[in-house]
Amino acid sequence: MSPLMVWLLVLALCAALLAGFPVAFTLAGVSLLFAGIGWLTGTFDPSFLEAYPNRLFGVMGNETLVAVPLFIFMGVMLERSRLAEALLESVAGLFGRKPGGLVIAVLLVGALLAASTGIVGATVVTMGLISLPTMLKNGYDPRLASGSICAAGTLGQIIPPSIVLVLLGDQLGNAYQQAQLKLGNYSPDSVSVGDLFAGALLPGLLLVGLYIGYALWSVWRHPERAPPLAEDSQRPSGRELWLSVLPPLLLIVAVLGSILGGIATPTEAAAVGAVGATLFALMRRQLGWQRLREVLQQTVRVNAMVFAILIGAALFSLVFRGFGGDQLVHEALTALPGGKAGALIAVMLMMFALGFILDFIEIIFVVVPIVAPVLFMLGIDPVWLGVMMAINLQTSFLTPPFGFALFYLRGVAPPQLRTVDIYRGAVPFIAIQLGMLTLLALWPSLATWLPGQLYD
Repeated sequence: MSPLMVWLLVLALCAALLAGFPVAFTLAGVSLLFAGIGWLTGTFDPSFLEAYPNRLFGVMGNETLVAVPLFIFMGVMLERSRLAEALLESVAGLFGRKPGGLVIAVLLVGALLAASTGIVGATVVTMGLISLPTMLKNGYDPRLASGSICAAGTLGQIIPPSIVLVLLGDQLGNAYQQAQLKLGNYSPDSVSVGDLFAGALLPGLLLVGLYIGYALWSVWRHPERAPPLAEDSQRPSGRELWLSVLPPLLLIVAVLGSILGGIATPTEAAAVGAVGATLFALMRRQLGWQRLREVLQQTVRVNAMVFAILIGAALFSLVFRGFGGDQLVHEALTALPGGKAGALIAVMLMMFALGFILDFIEIIFVVVPIVAPVLFMLGIDPVWLGVMMAINLQTSFLTPPFGFALFYLRGVAPPQLRTVDIYRGAVPFIAIQLGMLTLLALWPSLATWLPGQLYD
């Protein structure tokens, strides 16, 4: 074990990322550089790198990860087919004549889009372009308007089917098996993406309820913050409402229902969702060859980024272990006061801080494989841990000054909306998410009860 090289490796990686180098190439490049230095100084055994090709073949043959490009395709297709836009306009027309109606509409649509697309950036941008100008024009408080849009957009992190949960499920499943093997269990149990989907469902829905509860309470106390729309505002007909609401509901039932019901694996359900989103786009006459090409190109870009980071992170993990970093992390976490609670708090704080500067993909691929086996060896439930991590990452998306959801909204917000209002608007929703984390810490059954009912 070489603690000095471990620290230098981590510091060099952080410096390169802060300098703006691409994450995937930074992970691989810094790792190879330090592997060479360690070989020359006698602190690294190059035989660790012999496992790298097997890891890449493992990624290529991983059926769970096939769900990632399919879910990305589904989300991009729904975005480009303007289904999200039609849904938001219909629900806003239904609730808009009530005080705070547009906020409630944004939160409800955010939940529906989260359960049918799972892509944070697309949801925030779509609602920012469509609903934010209307809310500001009708006298809504800029802080309440921007905060509700950012919070609703981040629901795609926690409400299944979520790409975050797919990637977390894959990494936690591997880490859980490693931990059990180290504990002497040679017939290890597994944790699946379906387990995480089931575990995240109740906390995700409760979070939506807390958001809506805060919005209603805020409007009740200060009605001037969210006045109703004018009486002559257009109200959708029943047919228009059903045509906009039915597609995402059918996708939710088809994708999530088939997974939770044990009818399909996440990968198979993702394929159903991708085909369903394409059919809905055709039915709405929003899909031509040019739009299909755009959807496929965007899907390939995002998918290439995800797997390039995964490949770089696999190399970093090997070099980190070659220097004894995993042993160093194990000793550090087990030496903390408070036992497994102290170790869990330390990991949560670290992931929250990293969320300011890194995307969730990098955090999942780099941090989770290092810390999760230690937490599992301390007796922490894998499903509960996965849901806690997902909500933690969701919170970092909202936290000023580097929250990604805030950046997405700032990019499409009207010039008159001040950045400080976006930041201040996010604060109450951050408090709600931290409260949700606390509830989940006190009552782990919020995450573990449904998987136990479905799969035990």
